Amino acid sequence: MAFNNLRDFIGALEQRGQLQRIPVEVDPILEIAAISDKVVKAGGPALFFEQVKGSPYPVVTNLFGTPERTALALGISDLKELEARVREVLTLPSPQGWWGKLKELPRLLELSKLFPVEVKKAPCQEVVETDRPSLEELPVLKCWPQDGGRFITLPLVITKDPETGRQNLGMYRMQVFDSRTAGMHWHPHKDGAENYRRAGTAGNQSLPVAVALGADPATIYAATAPLPLGVDELLLAGFLRRQPVPVVKARTVDLLVPAEAEFILEGYVNLEERRPEGPFGDHTGFYTPTEMYPVFHLTAITHRAKPLYPATVVGRPPMEDYFLGKVTERLFLPFIQLVLPEVVDFSFPLEGTFHNCAVVSIRKSYPGHARKVMHALWGLGQMMYTKTIIVVDAHVDVQDMSQVWWRVFNNVDPRRDLVITDGPLDALDHSSPQPLYGAKLGIDATSKGPSEGHHRPWPSEIEVDPATKDLIAKRWKEYGFD
Repeated sequence: MAFNNLRDFIGALEQRGQLQRIPVEVDPILEIAAISDKVVKAGGPALFFEQVKGSPYPVVTNLFGTPERTALALGISDLKELEARVREVLTLPSPQGWWGKLKELPRLLELSKLFPVEVKKAPCQEVVETDRPSLEELPVLKCWPQDGGRFITLPLVITKDPETGRQNLGMYRMQVFDSRTAGMHWHPHKDGAENYRRAGTAGNQSLPVAVALGADPATIYAATAPLPLGVDELLLAGFLRRQPVPVVKARTVDLLVPAEAEFILEGYVNLEERRPEGPFGDHTGFYTPTEMYPVFHLTAITHRAKPLYPATVVGRPPMEDYFLGKVTERLFLPFIQLVLPEVVDFSFPLEGTFHNCAVVSIRKSYPGHARKVMHALWGLGQMMYTKTIIVVDAHVDVQDMSQVWWRVFNNVDPRRDLVITDGPLDALDHSSPQPLYGAKLGIDATSKGPSEGHHRPWPSEIEVDPATKDLIAKRWKEYGFD
């Protein structure tokens, strides 16, 4: 099932008993975030706050707060289905002969129909405010006590490359400064920041920006996906939805925006203006400090007649962004295996908060194979931010960190198996002596042999005999212990 918009998804959650409506008034300052934090960590339902202090608009949170809800948001029963769909697409370039090419035409045609489709009339423009637009009525959350203010936490930020005209969709938090301005927290490595720099190179004074709040769930996820520069996130959303995303021309900026969104904020970023932004309680579980960032200026707000305001709370995992990160993990595994066919699986463990740790299992074939994989991964797109990479043998379940740590603590000789190098780091990394750049650690926890300088016998792992295991499983069931 593909959802056309956010409210269709909310309706499906409610039908499945996965939505809790809260009819009493709640405060967007700290209270909504505290409730959401408690519920997501308990594996609870999505939350619909019907009455929000100081705003006429309801707030929805925790939409992606379990693996099951995240899969449902993308119209699938299990995230592994994404792997199969991506693998199918990746076979397209290699049909043999004219008959093979002819047989691939239906699949190519299907993909060609997934590009965004422009419409003339859209729900997101049922109400248009261009004379006196204001951010003040939006129920923007303050999530943590030391936050520098209220932050829009689920914005889909739309910019355009001034050289190519290609649009980009990214998710960058926005601190609301006043009724007409907000911080634009795009990191130097992000595509929005690249469009910002290119606008300056082209001699422009400002960069047009639109911000969609409350698009369909596939489009919300697509804004977070680490796609290469120039690849359209709305095409990825169409692929996930199995149908194109309808878009409409914004009213005051030359950008196309999701037609089914709840709110659209239109405006621009002045290329010569920066203001202090932060602190902000981030997904690392620590506050990111106050820094200078560009400023978004509001020129218009359009929205549905009765819009919903979506928000997420980030902080120490598990939070919603952890489950969205698992989508990225499954979606991009086939691409990694295309470049590194020896990779069996990989995982971003919860405590690593995405960029701090990745675990990868490989079919090891030669001395130094684990090191080759580490360096190759550090060279793949946003994997360059990964501070620690752990490599294990093919049979190890990388989703089970108990198995992984057992190999790390038992298989590693520190002098031989630790790799320390330098490279780019995520802007949120607070441990490096300087921002954006520092040391990385590779841990080779694979089995070793003489070819890697280990001349002692490598022991076999203790396991129950398979025949005995089957017998015990059979008798366990017979005795009613299930």
